Amino acid sequence: MRLTRHRLIVGAFTVLGLLCAAVTADRANPPDMTRAMVLSPEVTARDGTLLRAFLSKDGAWRIRTTPDQVGPRYLVLLKAYEDRRFEEHHGVDGLALLRAAYQFARARHIVSGGSTLTMQVARLLEPHGHGVVGKLLQIVRAAQLEERYSKDEILSLYLTLAPMGGNLEGVRAASLSYFGKEPASLDLAESALLVALPQSPVRQRPDRHAARALQGRDHVLDRMVEEGVITAGDAATAKREGVPFARQPMPLNAPHLAQRLVLKDTSPRIVTTLDAGIQAAAGRLAKQERAYFDDGADVSLVVVENKSRNMVAYVGGTDYWGKSGQVDLAARSRSPGSALKPFIYGLAFDNLILHPASRMQDEATSFGDYAPRDFDGQFQGAVTARDALQMSLNIPAVMVLDRVGPLAFTMTLQNAGAHLGFPTHDAPTLPVALGGLGISLSDIAMLYAGIAEGGTAQGLRVIANAPDAPRHRLFGPVAAYYLRDVLDGVALPDGWAMGQGLAQKRSIGFKTGTSYGFRDAWAVGFSNDYTVAVWVGRADGTPRPGHVGREAGAPILLKMFALLPPDRRPAPPVPAGALIVRATDELPPSLRVFSRETTAPAQPDRSAQLPPPAIAFPPNGAVVPLPDKKDALQFKADGGHAPLTWLVNGAPLGSFDRFAPALYTPQGEGLARVTVVDADGRSDTSTVRFKKFR
Repeated sequence: MRLTRHRLIVGAFTVLGLLCAAVTADRANPPDMTRAMVLSPEVTARDGTLLRAFLSKDGAWRIRTTPDQVGPRYLVLLKAYEDRRFEEHHGVDGLALLRAAYQFARARHIVSGGSTLTMQVARLLEPHGHGVVGKLLQIVRAAQLEERYSKDEILSLYLTLAPMGGNLEGVRAASLSYFGKEPASLDLAESALLVALPQSPVRQRPDRHAARALQGRDHVLDRMVEEGVITAGDAATAKREGVPFARQPMPLNAPHLAQRLVLKDTSPRIVTTLDAGIQAAAGRLAKQERAYFDDGADVSLVVVENKSRNMVAYVGGTDYWGKSGQVDLAARSRSPGSALKPFIYGLAFDNLILHPASRMQDEATSFGDYAPRDFDGQFQGAVTARDALQMSLNIPAVMVLDRVGPLAFTMTLQNAGAHLGFPTHDAPTLPVALGGLGISLSDIAMLYAGIAEGGTAQGLRVIANAPDAPRHRLFGPVAAYYLRDVLDGVALPDGWAMGQGLAQKRSIGFKTGTSYGFRDAWAVGFSNDYTVAVWVGRADGTPRPGHVGREAGAPILLKMFALLPPDRRPAPPVPAGALIVRATDELPPSLRVFSRETTAPAQPDRSAQLPPPAIAFPPNGAVVPLPDKKDALQFKADGGHAPLTWLVNGAPLGSFDRFAPALYTPQGEGLARVTVVDADGRSDTSTVRFKKFR
């Protein structure tokens, strides 16, 4: 009795010691997962659609594949052919091993290996021989894998690593290369071929050994009929299909953007904000339009969703593998011509030195040594600011920039996130109004989306779920409303109204631009929901005489808008403070006529006598107590020539004599922007906070 107890104790400790040794060995020598981590980087649209994949570091197309990405028909065939009890066993199928041993004993050669899918994964992770030692190592590694991973994870490893011929590994890479489609839509014949290929990936490659590939596929189909997985009729139908005799190119959508993202991000999978459908439509449109140019010109195109600032389409060029095709034309800095004029006017609107109905003179004018001319060499004479911007007149734009200030203009764009390039290191000068700087297509799209969203610019989001970029004020909602109203009225390109133009499904505000020497043709525009930017030109920047933005870019822009989903949001309402007038004479006196000078020349000596207006009350930065409802605040200003026009948050209070105070009753607590403008257009502004004190 005592001896039996002793033996039991020794046996228990022996078993415990063996278990501890096994656990120690397992922890000290885990499966080598290196190959599973060396994947092909992939860049996808926001819905997971593959845009572009890249070779792995070891030169393979090894795209991570999960069971939910593969059609159920393939998975049924795979498990039935390779591992019927995959869901039940723990890495090793004893019955399959016994069957394999019995078949070997009878045939004197290996008939079936008895390997489970888990054992095959072990061999794919750590290639080794097919002998007894190799099989034992597979068994050990399979047990380790089953201990560490779920069945779906193990199946994912097989779907990712299975050899498919050449440098193709995994079901997804093979399906894309051989059939040009995702494995979720494999038919029966295609599924059977991909089940057969890993058995002999070299001898059965369909692009090199089509006959053997057919035999391997048909063998899988016959066995599935024998085991009752498919019907004989389905198998016969599948056998009538051929096999692919050549590999197809991998998807190549938004290749320039994908390349840039992969260089910055080492993640194996990058999910972008691009919309797969819109991206495909933009790519097709760009290629179609490029075919009309016989001088080597290319097309670049960017589409932005205004509300989210998500980039939904990005075409950096149309022939990625062609000459200069890998130059990202949507990121390259180019001269925008007149495409930035709206922002000059927007700043002038915001500073209350100009209104769309203000009268201007388009006439020969010199600014020191700089004497710009209109594009057609003619002058229009007296025009409104609305007409000047819609007709893209050069002289009025330079006059407005002279008042706004080239440095203030360019700093506003740069503060909003635009990357500007200047021909010299000197301070910006007046030629920037007509394209004397460089900007990329994506940055100009970002700026125009800011117009559509009330004058607030924000960096574009290209990585899904990335945080919002900081917001920057270009100008206020009143100025943005004026620009939207003006640009909505820009005339369509010649001939467009004869066709698509009559059936526009949305209101589109747009502006075109042509750089000096006809090197770059631009068109940028927005609707309620989308902003589209188009660039046409040569990658090397050589001139294209006679090609202008209105004729080369605007039709592409309008066609792109026609391909977008309908706008869901209505046009924004008229903001508080907008001056809606029917004629110039209804404007405050200081806004009726715009001149390049800040003071009226009629009485050249009076500016010396009176300084510009300065707000005496309320002073800038003050906290002003809210008056009783029956009382009103008295705004006062020193200097300036009467009449003085007062505005609060852009809304006019009226025009008053210099010695008569303007009365204002705040509607409640909050910040307010108080502005006074004198008859010469000179102004002063103070920002105050109205607060109720108890």
